[in-house]
Amino acid sequence: MEADGVVAARASTVRLPSEPGVYRFRDARGRVLYIGRAGHLRRRVGSYWGDLGDRRHLARMVPRIARVEALACDSEHEAAWVERNLLERHLPYWNRTAGGQEVPVYIRLDPRPRTPRLDVVHVAEPSANVIHFGPYLGGLRVRLAVSALQRVHPLAYAADGATGSVRDMARARGVEPGQREDMVAAIAGVLRREPDAVAALRDGLERRRDEAGAALAFELAGRLQAELEAVGWVCAAQRATLHDPCDLDIYGWSAGLLIRLTVRGGRLCEWSQRACGEAAARPRLRETPGDWAEFARRNAELAARLARP
Repeated sequence: MEADGVVAARASTVRLPSEPGVYRFRDARGRVLYIGRAGHLRRRVGSYWGDLGDRRHLARMVPRIARVEALACDSEHEAAWVERNLLERHLPYWNRTAGGQEVPVYIRLDPRPRTPRLDVVHVAEPSANVIHFGPYLGGLRVRLAVSALQRVHPLAYAADGATGSVRDMARARGVEPGQREDMVAAIAGVLRREPDAVAALRDGLERRRDEAGAALAFELAGRLQAELEAVGWVCAAQRATLHDPCDLDIYGWSAGLLIRLTVRGGRLCEWSQRACGEAAARPRLRETPGDWAEFARRNAELAARLARP
């Protein structure tokens, strides 16, 4: 027979949202057992009490789960970063890898007239001549996103003074002289998540994908679909790890529960929650930056729901 705490933890999973996020299991003594992430929190967390599939090594952990905690994130990419940052600070007993599997990378945009190009790099080296976007998780996905950008905006063929084969390739790709600045602006707009720029890129990729499918070029259509998904990953809302090395303390409160999110060096790296009265919480809530207030509030409400008996 399951202990009361385990029954309550299992029952609480129905209160989880169908959103991406990070989850944390605690035992009856409050110790963290495991930290994971999900594209659909309710389905993923609920699965621990069903068929574990390739997670059979966690079967002995499940009877020890007395409490479920969760943070709802704005994207799967953000959830991946939160999981990575938390695991780098503290590796619970049942987690195997500190920091997760994906590799952090940046996208490097060189807009210089004679050497325009787009690259994936591991380090954002300061430079007056180039722009770095990121960081992003997942080198393969980010390279697919860069491939998508170069497919629609072939920047390398827009160099000033191009000669020989580069000029021939530019002509074949439909690149006209003087397009470099427009391409740089379009690419930067996508990487800054400007809605019109992202929509234009997606429209171009979807058109090419549909044309490839109609021509029975299924391999190319599959590649274009993968690029579309990678663009979604790169362009998704993500604030858990920033290029700006800022330090912030973020608080949210709901129904007697205060959550605290700690950002250090631009990384959301700590997450805690405790009982707290509303009057005591108010000074902390005033410290929270306005652009984090909604995120903190809805996660405090989620924490309070999960804590209900």
